Amino acid sequence: MAEVRYEEVRTATALNRVHGMGFNWSFNPYQGCAHGCHYCFARRYHYLRDQDAGNGFSKTVTVKVNAPEALHHDMSRPSWTYEPVAIGTATDPYQPIEGKYRLTRRCLQVFCSKQNPVSLVTKGTLVVRDQDLLLELTRLAGCTICFSITTMDQGLSSRLEPGTPPPIKRLQVVEKLVNAGVNVGVLLAPVIPGITDSSENLQEVVRASAAHGARFLGTSTLYLKQGTKEHFLSFLAQDFPRLTQPYKQLYPGAFAPWSIKESVKTRVAELTDIYGLRKRPEEMVSPIRSQQLQLAF
Repeated sequence: MAEVRYEEVRTATALNRVHGMGFNWSFNPYQGCAHGCHYCFARRYHYLRDQDAGNGFSKTVTVKVNAPEALHHDMSRPSWTYEPVAIGTATDPYQPIEGKYRLTRRCLQVFCSKQNPVSLVTKGTLVVRDQDLLLELTRLAGCTICFSITTMDQGLSSRLEPGTPPPIKRLQVVEKLVNAGVNVGVLLAPVIPGITDSSENLQEVVRASAAHGARFLGTSTLYLKQGTKEHFLSFLAQDFPRLTQPYKQLYPGAFAPWSIKESVKTRVAELTDIYGLRKRPEEMVSPIRSQQLQLAF
């Protein structure tokens, strides 16, 4: 991959109010992502900001250098009610530059100090560095880590998500964190019609996740909103040209047909039963935090 350019900025606020999702607050220490996943839904956010949702999304990454301080300020407001915060909804908090800036680690320290529950989505194996903080959050407030894995085929993974660690490396980190006591599972997402939706691919991801101790496994089918859609169709034309026309018919809008989504959901549910993986749990809140919230409210 070409060299990534990093731009340092200061942010006035860290927490983002979210509507229509399974959580009310999100947090992202970076904008853009060097992992360069061609299907990434977060490309849409670049599009909405009138930024390049194609190569610009993965070649220019914004670093919010004061994110920990902004987060502490946001969570120190009297109005803050210690709701779970989703980390990594628009960028991977453990993309390679985190090794230099350590923003995610410093922000986890803030969440620990405030005893605030979090969930975190990543493909980055650097998360294992912060095992100590994840365990502390698990004890004090609640912490759920989700590793995104689309396929166990390294060749296919390299084409779909060129800047990410190999899938087997991600699962090795899942196993290490689970063994340490962190609530970690796998998101088999997105399932990409015609590319990763074969029964063999789905079974291999579920089987490998179970073998490495994942505590849960969830799934979803690819959706293509503006920004992501244009880039992904361009990627298909180059790497999977036979799928270009079928995709235009399959995705006249943002979402795959109901029948395809239900087929994926049903098959993955059957596999999770076979391999003993339960569905993704509710946001985990520790007993300590639960007692504190009951006393406070």
